[in-house]
Amino acid sequence: MDPVIIVGAGPVGLALSLALAAQDVPSVVLDESPGKEEPRPARTVVLRADMAALVERLGCATLRDEGLRWVGWRARRRRQQTRHVALDLGLGVPGDDGAGDGPEAPAAPLHIPQHALARGLRDAVARQPLVTLVTDSRVDTIEQDAFGVRAHTRGPAGRWWRGSHLVGCDGARSIVRKLLGVRFPGRTAVERHAVAALRTELPWAGEALLHRQPPWRGVGEEIAARPLPDGVWRIDWLLPPRGDLVTPDALVVRIRETLAGWCEGTTPAYELIDTGVYTVHHRLARRWRVDRVLLAGDAAHLLGAVGTQGLDEGLRDVDNLAWKLAHTWHHPDASPVLLDSYQSERRAAVAGLLRAADQALPLLRGGGGLRTILPGGGRSHDTLLTDGHLGRGPLGALPAYPHSPLAPEPAEGRIPVGTPDGAPVEDVRVTAPDGATVRLRDRLGRGRLLVVLVAPGTGVWDRRHWVSAGVMPRLAEAVEALPAPAELLVTEAYPGAPAHAVLLVRPDGHLAAAFAGVRPEELHAAADAVRGGSEGVEEPEEDEADEAGEEVGADAGAEAN
Repeated sequence: MDPVIIVGAGPVGLALSLALAAQDVPSVVLDESPGKEEPRPARTVVLRADMAALVERLGCATLRDEGLRWVGWRARRRRQQTRHVALDLGLGVPGDDGAGDGPEAPAAPLHIPQHALARGLRDAVARQPLVTLVTDSRVDTIEQDAFGVRAHTRGPAGRWWRGSHLVGCDGARSIVRKLLGVRFPGRTAVERHAVAALRTELPWAGEALLHRQPPWRGVGEEIAARPLPDGVWRIDWLLPPRGDLVTPDALVVRIRETLAGWCEGTTPAYELIDTGVYTVHHRLARRWRVDRVLLAGDAAHLLGAVGTQGLDEGLRDVDNLAWKLAHTWHHPDASPVLLDSYQSERRAAVAGLLRAADQALPLLRGGGGLRTILPGGGRSHDTLLTDGHLGRGPLGALPAYPHSPLAPEPAEGRIPVGTPDGAPVEDVRVTAPDGATVRLRDRLGRGRLLVVLVAPGTGVWDRRHWVSAGVMPRLAEAVEALPAPAELLVTEAYPGAPAHAVLLVRPDGHLAAAFAGVRPEELHAAADAVRGGSEGVEEPEEDEADEAGEEVGADAGAEAN
């Protein structure tokens, strides 16, 4: 069968190729660039713990080799003067629960240079025989029929390529999106930031800082500082939405005044490594799927104001799409509902983030008092700001898909647990079929459903003593009979789940359903729903497909094709 064509070799395109390869799907990655990553220390990304784990599962060694910073989750306020608040965002380590705040504390996000991430993914691609990376190849034509897609590239390797599907991961100016004629409405210049990467010593070693309304004149209303390896810091200054150009001399003044303000009036020695100015746009493509062509990452959405993380969301596109595309590739007669659900789930999730950011911006930047626009609108400005940076609340919470077309129908044996239906499951310890004790997250990304039995006491006994006892034989038989490949795991406990509860987990780690005990028929029906159903369903018309967030910033929206 033809490979999947991936247009774009940024982190999203490279990650998608590796995620498909992990499920035995070949791909061709068409890279417009020469294939070399230009080091830009001032261009960094923040990944929440589950997406950092995804990147590591895909074979990217950067996270292990670079000594990178994990930014802690809890904001500790340091009042310097009235109304001048600095928020130390702390520092954690991989797998840390957040400065000892208990098992329910969110795991720490990861701060990483984007070029280092891309380099690690390219190295992983070079080791993967199922991925073909073709550089200097710019797509200029796309054709598709009922059986596949053809893409033409110009350049030294100019030719026609044939694929089963094509995914546009080619960024904000996506050629794929333009060739499809898909609209890309939204807001332009939502925020502007000046940014600098420099090597220096700051008073809070290894702790990120979000400083609101600093008392020093001329440096702006908000400053963020995040640590990187080797004593390097990335510092961001919020700029007026439409203001004068930031000259090199003006940026140096900002740097010196900011460092002096943080270091008791004396500017410490520093080495300026990289600078830049970036503008945040908010846009959302009207369609993410046109027959056999799909969009992902910045080609499908742009976000980034008040701490929301665009690349983190792009990797969530990969996590959501890869298993659905792999299943469709291996089973050409699969229900179209499965691939349709990529757009309905991910587009609604990103639209929710964009709505939350658009609602928060007037409160945070307009100088007015807080209103009850957002859920919990009585919260402080500080909490609203840190939500996006720390991965919680309406600006940063992990996406859930409770209204997904893949959601199983209600059943008598369904029970609630600590994780809502459609939300990401907790990363509990489980016993795998080979007897090894691993994290649940380690079993994701293989295209299989996970069936997790909650069995207190199993951790005390060797697996051979309980694998053939109690409900295990009946559950193993039920798992074997499921309509899609599945793996049976056992855990001692799961938040909010009683003993002998059975959890059905999607290949991307979202909870499909939880049952009170072993219920083979209900488990089978839920698994069938997760794969989109056993019978084909007519695809929705464009106007019917996921209206959530249809007009992001419609009152100030500009059209970009």
